Amino acid sequence: MAEFDYQGPLAKMLTTHSDPIRYQLVMGEQHIDLNALMGHRLHLNYLGQVHCQACGRKGKKSFGQGYCYPCFRSLPQCDSCMMKPETCHFDAGTCRDEEWAREVCMHDHIVYLANSSSLKVGITRISQVPVRWMDQGASQALPIYRVASRRLSGLVEVIFKQHVSDRTSWQAMLKGAPEPQNLREQATRLFDLCREPLAELEREQGIHRLIRLDDAKPYDFTYPVSRYPTKVKAFNFDKEPLASGVLEGIKGQYLIFDTGVLNVRKFSGYLVGLSLEQEHV
Repeated sequence: MAEFDYQGPLAKMLTTHSDPIRYQLVMGEQHIDLNALMGHRLHLNYLGQVHCQACGRKGKKSFGQGYCYPCFRSLPQCDSCMMKPETCHFDAGTCRDEEWAREVCMHDHIVYLANSSSLKVGITRISQVPVRWMDQGASQALPIYRVASRRLSGLVEVIFKQHVSDRTSWQAMLKGAPEPQNLREQATRLFDLCREPLAELEREQGIHRLIRLDDAKPYDFTYPVSRYPTKVKAFNFDKEPLASGVLEGIKGQYLIFDTGVLNVRKFSGYLVGLSLEQEHV
């Protein structure tokens, strides 16, 4: 096997909110300062093995961004309600792990507006502020509701989704910063449009469980990018084991090379070797 400067299973990049955001590439127990590698040529070689990020089982395929199939089928974090929290089935007694749900889902969540490729609504655990927005590549974010559970955040999001998207166009996000938005004005507009269904939800759930955040602090983010691509070509380790090029930027969970982009989070658990060319290009 070839020698690499670093080797290990990939995991979601770690972020620090600064100007610009600081990134660390996680490969097993190793954390690599990516900002320091801007302008350097990197070679990421997939070594044909996937390590389940839950149980460590080694295999050839990944399910749900880094899990083996048994874990994907059994773990609560892989359940469909994590993508659609309004479908939470805890009260029906069919939760995959009630203790886990009490620790993760039955705590305060934030409903927010963000500007990544354009205006969007989303939800996140309060402990994930502001990490969630950096992972999405958002340029701006504003918390608009604090609610008592994940399911409740999903119900609020469903109401807002009638008027604003809940999706990010990752290709547009990687082509540059979006036009700035006045998120406070957008929030006021949405509150007016959604007044009746929000009031009904408050009556049903209890007003103390939904707190409108009129004075919330807005967030702004800048990313370490020297040049955005005009066309976005994505590397895919399932088709080609090498992602290589000059590192020109990092945004969201993407590495931006002069030759293409790599979604690091998508390949969580993939065993990869990283080689560095020491000279700055």
